[in-house]
Amino acid sequence: MFLGLGASDYDTTTRPYGWAKSLTSLICFVLGAIFFSRLASYLQPSRRSTLTISFLIQAIIIIFCAILIKAGLIEGRLEYIGEDIEWIHTIPIAVLSFQAPGQVWLSRNLDFAEVSTVVVSTMLYDFGSDPGLFDRRNEKRNRRFFGFCCLLVGAVTGGWVTKQSGHITIAMWVAGGIKLCIAAAWVVWPAEKRVKWWGR
Repeated sequence: MFLGLGASDYDTTTRPYGWAKSLTSLICFVLGAIFFSRLASYLQPSRRSTLTISFLIQAIIIIFCAILIKAGLIEGRLEYIGEDIEWIHTIPIAVLSFQAPGQVWLSRNLDFAEVSTVVVSTMLYDFGSDPGLFDRRNEKRNRRFFGFCCLLVGAVTGGWVTKQSGHITIAMWVAGGIKLCIAAAWVVWPAEKRVKWWGR
């Protein structure tokens, strides 16, 4: 949407190159989807080491962006973010978009495709259109509901912290820390027990 509106109205907008942010984000998201899916296929999708590596990569990318902002190489003040693009600012946009498909891949790999970790509107549609919406027991409905609640709480909390501090760095440190914790959790996660069935 932003890409199309920006490109069609670039002569009159106060941010003539704002559409470039959207284009960069879309391209890098696709590249990230290719990378994480191929990486998982190569390392075997269900192995704990694969899940750990995936989240470790995501965490490193987020922390890398936080370091760039903290060092002053990238502007992270809230009042500055809405201004027109400086090309160096496409670096965090590119790498953050690249890491985002990692969590999408995880939801698909763990067979929780109903929990969309990126597109909230799709999750809400699936929630509302579920034939078993009012059933007493519906695991997919419950996961969609709690998934949306978690996304909402995270967005509100991140927005509040960013507004209070006037800087986006804190939210990025928290996000990177959470993904590091998830990566560490996969290391100690109990392995699935395999039952051998012997032929008669």
